[in-house]
Amino acid sequence: MKSFGVSFPFITAWLVLSCCSSLAAEASTITFDKMETGKTPPGWVASITGQGKCIWTVELDASAPSQPKVLKQSGQVPRSSFPLCIKTDASLQDGFVEVNFKPVGGAIDQAAGLVWRWQDDQNYYVARANALEDNVVLYKVEKGRRQALDIVGQIGGYGQKQKIPPGKWSRLRVSFHGPDFQVQHDGKVLFAVRDATFKTAGKLGVWTKADSITLFDDFKYGPE
Repeated sequence: MKSFGVSFPFITAWLVLSCCSSLAAEASTITFDKMETGKTPPGWVASITGQGKCIWTVELDASAPSQPKVLKQSGQVPRSSFPLCIKTDASLQDGFVEVNFKPVGGAIDQAAGLVWRWQDDQNYYVARANALEDNVVLYKVEKGRRQALDIVGQIGGYGQKQKIPPGKWSRLRVSFHGPDFQVQHDGKVLFAVRDATFKTAGKLGVWTKADSITLFDDFKYGPE
């Protein structure tokens, strides 16, 4: 029998490392169901880009996709401010992040967003769905300034019209690999964006705007 010159101990060690890597690469889902109501979930931090006071709390909600609790943002801040809730113990350079969201209030905005490669409150990417505008747009927030990013192949064309039902749950997802990002809503691929402003790993989270009152559930992330 032909020998490949590889010892059994080496093969065993390689298999163990491969299994461990596979386990480590599994996606994680946060349901908020076992967390204390009325408080920001443990392992998350409430913050804001701009002025005002955001209020991120775990609350009971009978409509939750996974019963019985959700994450709710109920603080109303100035039009140009963006409440964030960032998961402090997770960081990704490449992978995906997704969440169920339900816009329930807001006269100026009814927005829900996903954040990735968060460096600090002034620097990150966000994909935002808005039930008042019925569109989804991908932005970078750099030095506190929000800028919409062009869709690949459409110079001067950013975001996409998409029905975002107020008072109902839907799902937003972003995949990110190097400078390439893909946005989905309810399993439908909407558009792709290319940008290399933030190249390194960063934290993940959720986002709203102005007076939006929004619910979130089943926050999922991982390599892809």
